[in-house]
Amino acid sequence: MRPEDLDVALRPRSSWEAMELGTALLRRHAGATWRPWLLATLPLFALCNAAAWMLGRQWLAALLMWWLKPLFERIALYVLSRGVFGRAPGVAETLRAQWRFGAGAMPGYLLWRRFSPARSLLMPVDLLEGSAAAQRRARRRVIGGPAYAQAALLTWTCWLFELGLALGAVSTVFLAIPVDLLPDSLRSFWTMLRAGTPLPVQLGFNAALWLAATVVGPFYVAAGFGLYLNRRTETEAWDVELAFRRLRERLLARAAAPLAVAVLLAGAGWLPLPARAQAQVADEQAPATLEQAFGAPLADDARFRDAATRAYRDPLLSGKRTLVEWRPKSEKERRPRNRPDLSGLAALLARLGEWGLWIVAGVLLVVVIVTAPRWLRWLRGSVRAPRAPAATVATVPVAMPDVLPDDIAAAARRLWQAGRPRDALALLYRASVESMAAQAQVELPPGATEAQCLRAARRLPLAAARELFARVVRVWQYAAYAGRLPAQDEFDALLDDARAHWGWRG
Repeated sequence: MRPEDLDVALRPRSSWEAMELGTALLRRHAGATWRPWLLATLPLFALCNAAAWMLGRQWLAALLMWWLKPLFERIALYVLSRGVFGRAPGVAETLRAQWRFGAGAMPGYLLWRRFSPARSLLMPVDLLEGSAAAQRRARRRVIGGPAYAQAALLTWTCWLFELGLALGAVSTVFLAIPVDLLPDSLRSFWTMLRAGTPLPVQLGFNAALWLAATVVGPFYVAAGFGLYLNRRTETEAWDVELAFRRLRERLLARAAAPLAVAVLLAGAGWLPLPARAQAQVADEQAPATLEQAFGAPLADDARFRDAATRAYRDPLLSGKRTLVEWRPKSEKERRPRNRPDLSGLAALLARLGEWGLWIVAGVLLVVVIVTAPRWLRWLRGSVRAPRAPAATVATVPVAMPDVLPDDIAAAARRLWQAGRPRDALALLYRASVESMAAQAQVELPPGATEAQCLRAARRLPLAAARELFARVVRVWQYAAYAGRLPAQDEFDALLDDARAHWGWRG
């Protein structure tokens, strides 16, 4: 790696500035990063969801895509590591390079280093430097030491961004629901999640998680790569090296200028001997003495000696430095003479503590096994086998007359006593709707739902009538959709109240 070929300005930065440098580099090469990312992850997303659908465990697809994120992050790291030198690779080149790029270090990032909070900072060490395993461990300690906390905070922040984007994508669906129906829709959505999520909804959740990882993942890699470049600049003094190289180039150019002038003059005939030009250049390149610089020999001045002494005392100019380090005292100084030796007792207590911890761990394991029947059912859909599909519920159509009978209460009671409670409740609900519409002076659309009828019932002048109509609707919904029929006493009381409030003939 040649620091002089870098396409960014190298200087010591804070960790937050280094992260911003990485994101700026990503914005410069956004197309070269996201195109191969999408081409690599989209087929894998479809394959994982298809396999999970065949197994009946759709959540496995989301878990597998999350676990394979280090493989996807290689794509962004490959593009940025080439783009920092001013050459962004093409899509085909990036995808072909993934078969061998960092192949030796990736098993660790898919197994024991998968949960490393500083993965974005340490992955460039293993994938870009290509050193041996022992050298990689030492390099990880050097690179990740001072910036480990910032890298961990970066991981936590990006994870929160992914979660926020996924939840935002799911919540966007509810923006199309009217405000009046939003509470019922949220309640139905929560009931659906508890009862069992349908396959399209699970696919939508997985797609939202994949989209969030696709948006945030390259920024996470770029910020970590910026931290890596900053740590290399700090530990290897790249900025100082580049400054010295630029200084050397200027000195060489300045030294070559008189020689070029002498050659031109000799070629034009002004100087007959090229040796004189070389001697003149040698004289100009020779260092000037103190007499040449100041014009006269310096006297033994006391002020000059004091200034030189103070200069040599400066820590930046002097070759001396003070080093403070902690060293343990000798064994004789550390151990008091009259204090008894308690090393044996300490070893015994340590052994007892160790066995005590093993006993506690065994007791906890036994408790977990004994109480498994109680908490295992909470892991619904993850460890138990899928339940057999419920039997199809047979629905019986309710036959309603075109014209309501004169004595609605008597007709509903006859249907109830004849063993047709759903027909009786349907007649009661239909008659209540027509009576409510007449008293509220509203006109309901054909096929009005229960919710529309309840909103229309708010115009009833009496609160008792509004409460009665709400009771009728609730009893009808329980019977029609949940199969819960009221008791005989409850039905008779509801029928009597409806006849009294709606003015039905008895």
